Amino acid sequence: MLQVCLNGARSPREHFHLPVRPEELAKAAADAVSAGATDVHLHPKSADGTDSLDPHSVAAALRAVRAAAPGVPVGVTTGAWTAPDTASRVRAIKAWTLLPDHASVNWHEPGADEVAAALLERGVGVEAGVFSGTDGDHHFRLSPHRSRVVRVLAEVTDRTAGGAAATAEALLTRLHPASAPILLHGEAAGAWPVLRVAARRGFGTRIGLEDTLVLPDGQIAADNAELVAAARAVLEAEAR
Repeated sequence: MLQVCLNGARSPREHFHLPVRPEELAKAAADAVSAGATDVHLHPKSADGTDSLDPHSVAAALRAVRAAAPGVPVGVTTGAWTAPDTASRVRAIKAWTLLPDHASVNWHEPGADEVAAALLERGVGVEAGVFSGTDGDHHFRLSPHRSRVVRVLAEVTDRTAGGAAATAEALLTRLHPASAPILLHGEAAGAWPVLRVAARRGFGTRIGLEDTLVLPDGQIAADNAELVAAARAVLEAEAR
């Protein structure tokens, strides 16, 4: 599995091709799928460019992306920063008029179980975000929803090229045995070393402008599709 993470909590000031508006997300998703992505993760944005769980913002993003990349699963974030508190996030999820295929829930954040319950009640798959350097793995092990998630997003927050791979291995050890398939990924300079760990260990992974702006050679990527094409090349090389 190769998921593309189209934008994250970034703004266009960070990259000239960061997709924000629904039509931009649609083109970015279609191009990334053509380059080899099999799943899409995105952050719906409000009119001011901030991440949002507002039903209108979520529906507009999903509608556009599904039209441009039909049949490809599409997921959204439910990060704590998208709403003032847990109750607000739950209310927003219950008000969604168009449902994503899955949504990520970060288990080190307050209210993870409540947010996951709201998603599951509506039939939305839950991606359990477990970050290195947090107690997310502990809270996830105690969660009543542990066996109901579609996958575990094992996120390596070590942003260094030299240390991220070791941090990834340590996180995988803490997650063993996993209750669901693992998608392992890193960020910034650690994104590519962690992607190689995922390839060697046979885990799903992801890449995109949310996680890194640069290609394996350190050059700034033109867009999400270029990152996906580079990731596909790495995965194929590791498989040989």
